[in-house]
Amino acid sequence: MTDPKSPESLLQVRVYYEDTDAGGVVFYANYLKFLERARTEWLRDLGVNQSGLAASEQRLFVVRSLDMSYRKPARLDDLLTIRSRITKLGRASIHFAQRAERDGELLAEGNIQVCCVDAIRMRPAELPADVRAKLEFIQE
Repeated sequence: MTDPKSPESLLQVRVYYEDTDAGGVVFYANYLKFLERARTEWLRDLGVNQSGLAASEQRLFVVRSLDMSYRKPARLDDLLTIRSRITKLGRASIHFAQRAERDGELLAEGNIQVCCVDAIRMRPAELPADVRAKLEFIQE
């Protein structure tokens, strides 16, 4: 569990056979899954329940854009640390900087913009006030 007062979240993920390609390294798109899990678990640790937001406030989080760089490959059975931090909060968006590391060595990094949308119209919607307060508290 991430320290709710920390501006950075850490999540460890193990590389399984299903995560690798024919060359035995993590398939590039699977890093996006690891980053998604890290963001989701961080929000959960902060008390933000995405299913609850969808049901009670008709708010969803969707990825609007991302920029990824791949440095070195991860392989089967590696234990990765996904580091996440918020770099900017907009009216309806959250910007994350995320890194995948193995034993402190950078493997991949990305900047991801997540937008809050109205679940019915699928249009941008303001972040709920309680969610914004939790995120502002930990933003760098």
